[in-house]
Amino acid sequence: MKETDSDPRLAGLNVYRVGGAVRDELLGWPVYDNDWVVVGATPDAMRKRGFKPVGRDFPVFLHPETAEEYALARTERKSGHGYAGFEVHASPDVSLEEDLLRRDLTINAIAQSTKGELTDPFNGQGDIERRVLRHISAAFSEDPLRVLRTARFLARYASLGFTIAPETLTLMRKVSRSGELEHLAAERVWVETEKALGEPSPEVYFTTLERCDALNVWWPELAGEVLVKGLAAMAQVPDSDMFPLAHWRHAQLVSPLSDEQRDALSERLKLPNAVAQLARHTALTYSLINHSLTNHALPADALEGASVLRWLERLDGWRKPEQVEGQLALVKVLAPEQVGPLESAWKAAREVSPQALIAEGYQGAALGEALRERREQAVEAALT
Repeated sequence: MKETDSDPRLAGLNVYRVGGAVRDELLGWPVYDNDWVVVGATPDAMRKRGFKPVGRDFPVFLHPETAEEYALARTERKSGHGYAGFEVHASPDVSLEEDLLRRDLTINAIAQSTKGELTDPFNGQGDIERRVLRHISAAFSEDPLRVLRTARFLARYASLGFTIAPETLTLMRKVSRSGELEHLAAERVWVETEKALGEPSPEVYFTTLERCDALNVWWPELAGEVLVKGLAAMAQVPDSDMFPLAHWRHAQLVSPLSDEQRDALSERLKLPNAVAQLARHTALTYSLINHSLTNHALPADALEGASVLRWLERLDGWRKPEQVEGQLALVKVLAPEQVGPLESAWKAAREVSPQALIAEGYQGAALGEALRERREQAVEAALT
């Protein structure tokens, strides 16, 4: 780690790198961001050194040049429900060890001085060696978001052999059954879930939440066999950068749900419109592919023109062709033999010209009907 003593803004301050950066460096995992804690300083002293205050609930400052976060050492006391139900005490008399004590897991409670020396009061290094996610104290249960965070960390590090300590899993189950998870903001739940969906083993996030009885709080639709099917589908993500990997995985995960179930889940989690829409479109593609594969009156690789046209219409392909292109990437994974016919059908439908129909004398409602009829004819011809 580069020493910060050469930075005149930090001269004379007791500064420590903390949390994920220290943990990941010890693990040999990529480090992208640094977080710092400052012991013995005041907000006024930080402002005078040019740091920009950004914390609403406790003093956090951004370095004016690096934009890295510097938080004053603090303690917390539970005062309400959910993630935000805490009273924060930040002052020069809060020690480094007291600040580390408020953190969730032992592996996240290691501090590193600007000289590279480690402060590890809860033996996080030992748990890194043992590949264990372990809570620091019973205060873990005061913040229900930690249940999701721990599951997310396991989704990140499961491939390294990490497990959750039995006593920590027991505590996670206790929190889930206490009703505290219900007080989390939907937006916070989605933030953690979106991060987990981008981890190397995203399925572990959901199976862990199922093990500790948290899944049925926010994801009751993903129960039993539905979860098994969703996780299997999630492993078949298309090679497409049109949408973020996490959003593709979410769409795949909820593909076994009914339209009503999917919409209910989207509303409960207050999903961004783009995420909910990708899930709907992915479900449409599954429905199209599954219909063609299970319709015994047709060859196994046959597609019906009317069904394909409805698919293109519901994807809003004429106005947003990238949505069709994205789903074609999914078809390439699910049913590669059908990509060629669908691409041909899509190309043929797009070549039907409204201007040509207008030149033929069509207008108003008749124009719309003729346009749809010609597109269906073009799709049928392309498929056969």
